[in-house]
Amino acid sequence: MLSLPRRSLSPPLSKGTWLHLSGNIWFRENFLARFEPQLLPTSVGSLPHTSPEQACELVLRYLPDIPAWPQLPKLSAAETMYIQFCRDFPGSHLVGEKLAINTSRLDMDALLRELLRDYDRQESDHFAMAHETASGLFAFLASPPSSAKFIKGQITGPISCGLSLNDEEGKPVIYHDVLADALAKHLSLKAAWQEKKLASLGYPTMIWLDEPYMSAYGSAFVSLPQEKVVGLIDQVLAGISGIKGVHCCGNTDWPVLLSTSIDVLSFDAYNYVERLSLYPQEMKAFLGRGGVVAWGIVPNDEPNLKGETAASLQDRLEEAMTPFTRKGIPFHQLTRQGLLTPSCGLSSLSIEGAGQALELLAELSQRLRRKYGS
Repeated sequence: MLSLPRRSLSPPLSKGTWLHLSGNIWFRENFLARFEPQLLPTSVGSLPHTSPEQACELVLRYLPDIPAWPQLPKLSAAETMYIQFCRDFPGSHLVGEKLAINTSRLDMDALLRELLRDYDRQESDHFAMAHETASGLFAFLASPPSSAKFIKGQITGPISCGLSLNDEEGKPVIYHDVLADALAKHLSLKAAWQEKKLASLGYPTMIWLDEPYMSAYGSAFVSLPQEKVVGLIDQVLAGISGIKGVHCCGNTDWPVLLSTSIDVLSFDAYNYVERLSLYPQEMKAFLGRGGVVAWGIVPNDEPNLKGETAASLQDRLEEAMTPFTRKGIPFHQLTRQGLLTPSCGLSSLSIEGAGQALELLAELSQRLRRKYGS
């Protein structure tokens, strides 16, 4: 029986071994019980580059322990976060540079039935991403890290996709029960295919759902029952065998996300930490089951970035953790079960700014890990 040391993040495994083992319930539960990243850095995903090779080089330079393949929306509209994952969803078509769904297509029912058959059979190979929509992923696969603790991927989540994709009458797909369910199944298979490709590199994997629209959840603009939100997110997460995460770059109803089957909660700790601290019991329960918090403490806008140093961000992070410790969560648990990231994707920055953000992130992680004995 496989045994993992308490403090280990696991050595590299042979190609395909991680994915095979992570599908085993015993392995997954025991591995996750020992998943203590201790403030290692990783990224949310996007970069401003138009060269996939240069983007991958930057990621591997500053995030060698948990590199994430880079999404490159400035390279092409095809690489923006909704087109990238939903271009081949039944009924989808481009309207300018936006994706829409034509529900009146004559073959729509047949396409949906085919999707359901693929989902029932877990035929993720039919949901491969294309080079023209994910050049950063394929560049990453072609020049992988020589050593890593984890490999990270990401996919747009079902709430954000469902709210951004409209039918021919302008109604968001998420308000069509059949289409919303089909979209979650589509994204689940996309995530499974991506995970399989990343796992072939021989390292443990983590896949995060990017859910920017969750910041509007509960407002007058987004009226969805909690059980539907949780159900759709969990349906996508069910396609992931390794570490499962969700990223939200704004404020949201945090207990909703914490009640899903995620292993990692990624949030903008630079701007919204006080909102998450309002839910200490939910956070205790999440951390108690082995959950990890990814602290998005490095700003992703040029003005704030220019005013920060690793020392100032260390002070800001330690101050951000204080409300949680006051409410009974041990500080050592927050650092042990923590990751560090930028506050959100970096594609809005200049190439120089993105490099500065990742350099600051790496330096901050080193400072904190030295200070707290990691």
